[in-house]
Amino acid sequence: MPSVRELLGFGESDGVNNLVILNGYPLAVVVAISLHILLLGGLVYLQSNSQSQALELIQPTVIKALLIEENPQVANQRAQENRRLEAKRRETERANAAAQKKREEQAAEKKRQEEAAKKREEQRIAQQRADAQALAEREKAQAERDRELAEARQAKQREEQAQRDREAQQRKEREEAQNAAAAEAASSEFELVQSATGLIQQLVTDNWSRPPSARNGMRAVIQIKMLPTGELVDVRITQSSGDPAFDRSAENAVYRAAPLAELTALPIRVFNQNFRTLSLIFQPEDLLN
Repeated sequence: MPSVRELLGFGESDGVNNLVILNGYPLAVVVAISLHILLLGGLVYLQSNSQSQALELIQPTVIKALLIEENPQVANQRAQENRRLEAKRRETERANAAAQKKREEQAAEKKRQEEAAKKREEQRIAQQRADAQALAEREKAQAERDRELAEARQAKQREEQAQRDREAQQRKEREEAQNAAAAEAASSEFELVQSATGLIQQLVTDNWSRPPSARNGMRAVIQIKMLPTGELVDVRITQSSGDPAFDRSAENAVYRAAPLAELTALPIRVFNQNFRTLSLIFQPEDLLN
């Protein structure tokens, strides 16, 4: 006689699953077991009191059909499959939501990067414009400075040329005056000596550039020795002013005035007596201080 476990379709290897099924459906299991016990009792009773043919007509298929329809294992598997499908659906929804969120984040990041790139480009263009404007202003300022320098150089050149013209005119006037004075003084030896001395003094004075340290009351005496041609042989300070710069300026004035060509017009006697050795006095008495 088949056992209750065999009638229910359970094998020895299904022990663990059976516990799960029993735990999952307690009422259905109890009802099913009770029904099978009743059916089994009826079969036993009918087998002992009726013919075997009648028992065969009642036994297998109807009971199998009922067991298949009410098999909790199938229902459990169906429920598990439904839960698996539901979990898969939820997982798919979560994956789709995550993918959508990621796409939105990527789109937001792309937009942020585009805005940042646009801002950087605007800043770059603004900086280029500022640099170009600054460069133009520097070039304009440089051009203005160059123009001012050119005008200053031209003005200086004009002034220098005017100064040279004035000096040339003054030299010409002095030469004319010296020549006139020499001609007038030639009437007498005294006048001739005085005239030559004055010319020499004038030439030296014209070439004398007094230093800033020159003051009224200074006095330097320089002795010069000359040849009849007016060339210098020796220049010596016989009385110092006490200011080396002042003494040096007097010496330089004598050297710049040489050769004293005016002496060539003098008779040799007059030259030897009066001009072979000559002392010149330098004193800035015309200064304001």
